[in-house]
Amino acid sequence: MDNQRAPATILENETSPRRPELSAAKRALLEKRLRGDARLAPRQPTISRRVQSQRIPLSFAQQRLWFFSQLEPESPLYNMPTILRVQGALRRGALEKSLNAIVARHESLRTRFTSSEEGAVQVIDPFTPFSLPLIDLAEQPEMDREKEVEEILRRECRRPFDLTRDAMLRALLIQVSPAEHVLLLNVHHIASDGWSWSVFFRELAANYEASTSGRAAELPELPIQYADF
Repeated sequence: MDNQRAPATILENETSPRRPELSAAKRALLEKRLRGDARLAPRQPTISRRVQSQRIPLSFAQQRLWFFSQLEPESPLYNMPTILRVQGALRRGALEKSLNAIVARHESLRTRFTSSEEGAVQVIDPFTPFSLPLIDLAEQPEMDREKEVEEILRRECRRPFDLTRDAMLRALLIQVSPAEHVLLLNVHHIASDGWSWSVFFRELAANYEASTSGRAAELPELPIQYADF
């Protein structure tokens, strides 16, 4: 038997991707794309603002959630609650003003959903200022406050939305002590998602800081709304 080893060889199995045979022109084009040549970037489709009088159908995601809401109208499954514990001085009026500014800015938070002969449609209500509800527990015995907070939050998080009538954002402020508050924000998934919360809190912080400083928040104008999509 020959003790000499054969040179190592790399074999390509049947599942390995095969390199395409590219012409010189195609290779040059590929290299430009890999370098990020802006001239070769595909043009992004643009979304135009809708005509205000036109019927607004539901997106595919909204249709899915509307269907589930019709099957189980009392289900809180698609509630998206977020709870914030605020330490220190809190200006309730500034917080209320900040939340109102967000609802005024984003149509999806004041959209209802109703049935029509052609299917479900979006109904965008004009902005109407709302008051931030406050539950004051500061006078209760300290040992009972946290239990009461938990019961309130549990009840409010599970309260279902009526998509035909309710606003898509609910807010509740609980005062635990003069220097401690709990803020509950609850949105139905048909109007928001996880990524949207980052936008929400960024704008809430900007609005609150501006309101407490006596100035307007410097937020860029929204070019389109969700219903335009």
